Amino acid sequence: MNNASAITQESLQAFRSSFEKDVTARAMQNAASKTAIGDLVYHADSRIGNDHQFSLEIKTMKVTNQMSSGRCWIFAGCNILREIIAKKIGSEDFELSQNFVAFYDKLEKINYSLEAMIELADKPSDDRTLQTILRPCVGDGGQWDMFRSLIKKYGIVPKNVMPETWASSHTMDSNYIINTVIRRFAAEAHRLSAAGHTKKLRARKEEVLAQLFRVLAIAFGLPAERFDFEYVDKDKTYHCERDLTPLAFYERYVGEDIDEYVSLINSPTEDKPFYETFTVDYIGNVIGGDPIHYLNLPMKELKAAVLSSLKDGEPVWFGSDAGKFGDRQRGVWAPEQYDYAPAFGFDLKMEKADLLNFAQSAMNHAMVITGVNLADDKPTKWKIENSWGDEKAYKGYYTATDLWFDYFVYQAVVKKKYLTRKQLEALKKEPHHLHPWDPMGTLA
Repeated sequence: MNNASAITQESLQAFRSSFEKDVTARAMQNAASKTAIGDLVYHADSRIGNDHQFSLEIKTMKVTNQMSSGRCWIFAGCNILREIIAKKIGSEDFELSQNFVAFYDKLEKINYSLEAMIELADKPSDDRTLQTILRPCVGDGGQWDMFRSLIKKYGIVPKNVMPETWASSHTMDSNYIINTVIRRFAAEAHRLSAAGHTKKLRARKEEVLAQLFRVLAIAFGLPAERFDFEYVDKDKTYHCERDLTPLAFYERYVGEDIDEYVSLINSPTEDKPFYETFTVDYIGNVIGGDPIHYLNLPMKELKAAVLSSLKDGEPVWFGSDAGKFGDRQRGVWAPEQYDYAPAFGFDLKMEKADLLNFAQSAMNHAMVITGVNLADDKPTKWKIENSWGDEKAYKGYYTATDLWFDYFVYQAVVKKKYLTRKQLEALKKEPHHLHPWDPMGTLA
């Protein structure tokens, strides 16, 4: 950039003079000195119609709480499966162990990252793929296909078999240890690769994997290999099935083929045509597990599949940008509830493709859709089961307007039976490979 583009004193004085003459701007300045901007631009009329009432609603259990962790995708996945189990055992209060799934997710991500460091060991340290993977190597986030891979390999257990620990609910410290060790290994891998010490590199990888298994066991506890399943049903009758493995528990009490669930996305960008499938390089956890696999659909068709699932009594795992236009206390996501133009003289509207292409939005949170309000068979708002505890919103359940859904919902997982013939045929196509920094490669 050359000096001609610098802010001049003349421009600065013109900006100041214009502001001082703007009565509205000065009033807003006074208000902002004691008021949060979100409250300053709140649109009072948005309260009308955004209450927690829905024409189609699936009764689900009380919300869960991921605490100070980014395991929303695991909580959402477990919340889908627990409804299936609870119906089979006649329970009104049941929860799966998210810690069990998270332990193996971290272990698999560690192995995945170490292998990636070996594969990229001959690349320069500023290689874009390498740097993308390093930030961070292992975090809490994930995707539906990653959840499915874990369940198929390790199964699931009830929460009382592997309850939360402080570290599993507050993951910052363990993540710091894990990522420091992996980045140190990445530096070692570059030096050993340059020296041609391939065997030594492989041996070192196994040492690091063992070290970090120990970290996980200390922080999260050791997962059960066998356990007794005890529960009391809604009639207060005690039941116990002894000596189950996690996989046997899944097969017996879920019993549904998790491969029947498919991942739909809505990414209206030029590089991702509708009715094509996509995968993302270097995004995953279980080596040999299910790769990321999306079918990109117009939003109208994605919604139709979600509605078909809800009408059939089946809640829907979905991924969104939960950081946009949300009021956590009231429990409402709605662009309509924030009106920036009167305060600032312009709005913040962007097209969805631009939101994705220019880093303004991406999927960052997974939840469960459990209801919808329909007017003339068209959705106006959606009922959301979150995993932020029950102290906010409507006992932890949230409302999202249909406009918010259009702009900030990026992924929904439904069974294949809710797809059209055209969509099922498209699902069979070989996936296009996306770079690991693609916005559709972000983790919930």
